[in-house]
Amino acid sequence: MSNYRKFMLLWAGELVSSIGGGLTSFGLGIYIFQQTGNASGMALMTLLAFLPGLLLKVPAGVLADRYDRRLLMMIGDGCSGLGVLFILLCMLGGEAELWQIYLGVIVSSVFSALLEPAFTATITDLLTKEQFSKANGLVSMAGSARYLFSPILAGFILSFSDIKVILIIDICTFFLTIAAAAVVRKNIAVKEVERKPFLQSMKEGWSVIAKTKGLFLLILLSAAVTLFMGVFQVLGEPFVLSFADSKTLGIIESVAASGMLFTGVILGVRGIRKNFTKMLCIGLFISGIGMAFFGVFNNSVLIAISGFVFFAALPIANNSLDYLARTNIPEEYQGRAWGFIGFISQMGYVIAYALSGITADAVGAMTGGGVGKGAALTIMASGIGLAMIAVAMSRVRRIRELERSAEVGVYGAPKTE
Repeated sequence: MSNYRKFMLLWAGELVSSIGGGLTSFGLGIYIFQQTGNASGMALMTLLAFLPGLLLKVPAGVLADRYDRRLLMMIGDGCSGLGVLFILLCMLGGEAELWQIYLGVIVSSVFSALLEPAFTATITDLLTKEQFSKANGLVSMAGSARYLFSPILAGFILSFSDIKVILIIDICTFFLTIAAAAVVRKNIAVKEVERKPFLQSMKEGWSVIAKTKGLFLLILLSAAVTLFMGVFQVLGEPFVLSFADSKTLGIIESVAASGMLFTGVILGVRGIRKNFTKMLCIGLFISGIGMAFFGVFNNSVLIAISGFVFFAALPIANNSLDYLARTNIPEEYQGRAWGFIGFISQMGYVIAYALSGITADAVGAMTGGGVGKGAALTIMASGIGLAMIAVAMSRVRRIRELERSAEVGVYGAPKTE
């Protein structure tokens, strides 16, 4: 089995996992909104699903450089299903309390933290530098599946059943992803690494990032990007639910996310071959404009179109950012470095998840328009902020120099199949 086929098998497993996770996320969001009637409850669930994984990214990255990355993926995927199983068991006994849902979400997030650094570093293990862009396009497609297929499937299921069916489907997907990782693990050698002290390994991962000033600046600006994107992620659903039902929400999310699929397919076939910094800024700017217009309308069609624009530009930005970071990190530090990159860049999500629901409720109360109006205004402001970050990023010389560094071989000697 070629390395690219091994990657494709892992990618297929993550695609299935993404769809299952999206079903649960959508279903639990609807469940909590129906129970509480405000955006804060949904935002808290999103925060609790995200924060444990974020806090564990750095140690998980160190583990990805010290141990079998495919085994870590299997453990992370398999054990994260325990949280979903706990929520299901609570619901089988009657209505689940909010604290029970939050606890299950936390358990799932803790084990999922093992997955991301190991999967990201495995891509570097398997592929050549020239294949990174195509691979990132496919990874973006897998990520889009939770927004493209999951909402419409979940909305359809909820129209004739309840959330317990969704949770059962999600639990079943874990078996498929574990099997894919197990097959790849049998066909790839585990690299022997020097087992340095844990804290020393963490320090080395940080040093790789800190000494490359352009990479460090890129990561810091990415934290601002995730702040604005997190606002959209949290408030998009309560905004639509303020004037539409869950089935309509599912259709809007699926149509909007098809933009990510559209661009992901193109990138998966062709990739981005040059001008990565320019493409990064263009992608972020267009996403910001799409986000800003998302909050302008109370019309389902126009909202779906705005969402499509946002999601269509997102893979371009993600692909370019991933390439600029990956090609400026030596292979032996990939796990540790990506742990720090994920921790720093995604701190914006923590702020967004913690404050966006409260902000939307407060703005809605001040304007007298309720949670829908508050969410719309907050989303619009965030979209404008994202576009401004894109413009600022294009003017940073050290970030532009990252692409030149990759071209002259900072990454290291290319691998062969």
